Amino acid sequence: MKILVFEYITGGGFNKQALPDTLASEGRLMVQALLANLLALEGVSIRLMLDSRLEGQIDTTAIEAFIIQSDQNCHAEFTRLIAGCDAVWPIAPEFDGILQALCETVEKSGKTLLSPPANAVAITGNKWATYQHLSHHGIATVASQLFNAQTWDEQLLPSLSGQWLAKPVDGVGCADSYILSDPDDFTKQATRPGQFIIQPHLLGKKTSLSCLFKHGVAWLVCVNLQQFIIVNQQYRLTNIIINIDTDLTAYQALADRIALALPELWGYVGIDLIETPEQTVVLEINPRLTTSFVGIHEALGINVAENVLQLLTGSPSLIAKYRHPITLTVQHYDSH
Repeated sequence: MKILVFEYITGGGFNKQALPDTLASEGRLMVQALLANLLALEGVSIRLMLDSRLEGQIDTTAIEAFIIQSDQNCHAEFTRLIAGCDAVWPIAPEFDGILQALCETVEKSGKTLLSPPANAVAITGNKWATYQHLSHHGIATVASQLFNAQTWDEQLLPSLSGQWLAKPVDGVGCADSYILSDPDDFTKQATRPGQFIIQPHLLGKKTSLSCLFKHGVAWLVCVNLQQFIIVNQQYRLTNIIINIDTDLTAYQALADRIALALPELWGYVGIDLIETPEQTVVLEINPRLTTSFVGIHEALGINVAENVLQLLTGSPSLIAKYRHPITLTVQHYDSH
């Protein structure tokens, strides 16, 4: 099987603009981990798209690398390279419909897509659609409402007590998400371009689930703890403890409910949660590889890519060779 690996940030998606440091750093980690998973398998060969500025930063000695220059049309190259492959593994942000468009391109090509399909991305890649969908299926999530210049009315301020979080409807990670604490914050937020949701700012333990899905069935791989700091009214992810020592029963039950609510999900999916003393609620569903994926092999001895390929013909084996937590430093931040 010849597989095309395309991580959007490191693979040339930003070839005509500056690379966003945080997303490029996390993208590089995910690509390196995915390549290691795939190279450990027999009968698999790999094509990789790579931004020319990152040559030498990712080991390409055992793969077929295609260097994307600044004057090339990245999507056209992606489409061209698909033709010579059996399967495609895209990793991309959800904003601007990027991930959904890549998945649609693969589906139209008739090649095997090794990530959740476009119809799953259409729901989970949109925070407002996700909130509505989960709420409809009775799955606890953070109460959300649309927020933009058209919907904003300063007369609503008295009803918005406490802190709130404003998030882009299709944002990735913490980018462009802000904590709103006073009237000026809300007024300023209303002037930002784009579509946002606002949610009450819940304080609690921030966990994530690394899962595999297939047509209404979920397999929980591990539970992870996300550690943040707040800088200039924004959350910044610093560390992820992958495979925390905890009872998995309730988390598997939640993954099962999500699988039934979203039978379109297939492959690796990350689910972000926040746990308060009262309940555990879903923050978002990421229909792609997440940064936590990077540490799974070291934490459990499980080759996630191998298990995703097993989904093509049956169920994943998911045999853990050992279980211990791994701390992954995502980004160093100056707390000042």
